[in-house]
Amino acid sequence: MTLVPTTLGTTLGIDLGTSGLKLVLLGRDGAVLAEAEAAYDVEHPRPGRSESAPTTWTTALGTALDDLAARAAGLGEVAVRAVGVAGQMHAAVLVDAAGGAVVPAVLWTDARAADRLDRWRALPDAVRAPLANPLVPGMTGPVLDWFAVHDPATLDRAAHVLLPKDVVRAWLVDDLALPVATTDRSDAAGTLLWDVPRDAWAADVVAHLDLPARLLPGVAPSDAVAGTTARLARWFPASGTAVPVVVGGGDTPAARLAVGAPGLHVNLGTGAQVMAALDRPEPVLDPLVHTFADTGAGPAARWYRLAAVQNAGLALGWALRVLGLGWSDGLALARTVPDGAGGVTFLPFLTGERGGVAGPGARGAWTGLREDTGRPELVRAAVEGMVFAVAAAVDLLDPAPATSAVAPVAGPPVSRPEGEPGAVVVTGGGSRDPLVRRLLADALGRPVHRVGLRSATAVGAALLAARGTGDPVEPVVATDEPELPGPGRADVVGHLARWREAAAALA
Repeated sequence: MTLVPTTLGTTLGIDLGTSGLKLVLLGRDGAVLAEAEAAYDVEHPRPGRSESAPTTWTTALGTALDDLAARAAGLGEVAVRAVGVAGQMHAAVLVDAAGGAVVPAVLWTDARAADRLDRWRALPDAVRAPLANPLVPGMTGPVLDWFAVHDPATLDRAAHVLLPKDVVRAWLVDDLALPVATTDRSDAAGTLLWDVPRDAWAADVVAHLDLPARLLPGVAPSDAVAGTTARLARWFPASGTAVPVVVGGGDTPAARLAVGAPGLHVNLGTGAQVMAALDRPEPVLDPLVHTFADTGAGPAARWYRLAAVQNAGLALGWALRVLGLGWSDGLALARTVPDGAGGVTFLPFLTGERGGVAGPGARGAWTGLREDTGRPELVRAAVEGMVFAVAAAVDLLDPAPATSAVAPVAGPPVSRPEGEPGAVVVTGGGSRDPLVRRLLADALGRPVHRVGLRSATAVGAALLAARGTGDPVEPVVATDEPELPGPGRADVVGHLARWREAAAALA
């Protein structure tokens, strides 16, 4: 008897990060069947600028697909049934009518538009409050404002402004069901061009600032099918030449979708995001934390509050490079030093912050150096500095007993979300090392559960693809044994207080 090979149906999730791209193949049972990734560098053509050429992203996608296909070879014949893309938020990608970039993408860590924020602060209160978000120069709106003043010719050449995941989706799709100029509410809400309570573009902000409204894309549900692609047949021939691709969403809400949108969620990567669910947003004039949309639509549309740390893995990675260490060697060296790093404090604010944990003008520093300070103390301080910045962000959303006695640098904490304080769910590459999780548990005085997904964002993107094509799945999510606050917690809280004092002095 001849056995006929069984075709394995999967969905493909793409996580377009700031410094790397990750892929997952998700089975119909919700299990991750294979995954791959490809790294790339962010360009810094001038101080304070952060850019990426979208061709860097699409090249990385091809490289990662090569790897993914090789890893999936043992699974038999694989057919990708649908594709979802989630990506870094807030950036501005000026594109032509076909979705091709006319200049490199300006990323969320870019500070060139800092000189435009005074115009945004001068908006009438009734116009600015519905933005319900801190004013950040790397967000799409201020970047458009910068181009309007400093490079109007480029703005004139552009047909649309898109978010990063929209550009990668446009490259993938070769048979459109929706216009190229389409985004979703989860990304649109992070542009400083979105009226949060109305859940629509803020036309009055655009009019007051005289920004080109013609550039704004249409908005569709995250799980709406944007079109189909034939590109995947190169890697997975059984997929055919008309694989549906959904609109997708921002990386943070996609990750929340994968882990079930828990009460308190920390995503620790290049930056760190601390999130708590919110049922109904309200206008806020000068918020310390963000209010963003999730990937739902219609009656399922929800919101979440987010305290952002721009300099998390970004700053630790910088410190390791300066010290001549790789990630594994650096973390191993950090573990040789007791809590407190020998009195050394690291402030990770290399690119400034958004005003909650620290201000836009804050910068990084090692303090408390002595003659006997060496690389072990410096790298241990860098790990602690990253964790303590995250702890300060947690306190902005939901102050815990271990930290609430010390006020955040920028002011008192906002009101606590509904529900009792409990465990913190952590995702992202920065949470993989046990030292990071242990320090976080001690600093917060809470159990820390790490979700065993290499890329929760990529899984969330795959879930959107499955949902949008009528075959939703529930992800198989395994959590590590929780990291509990330990006997050294009081010492860690003391070191956190010292870190806060140093951060306040810097501010």
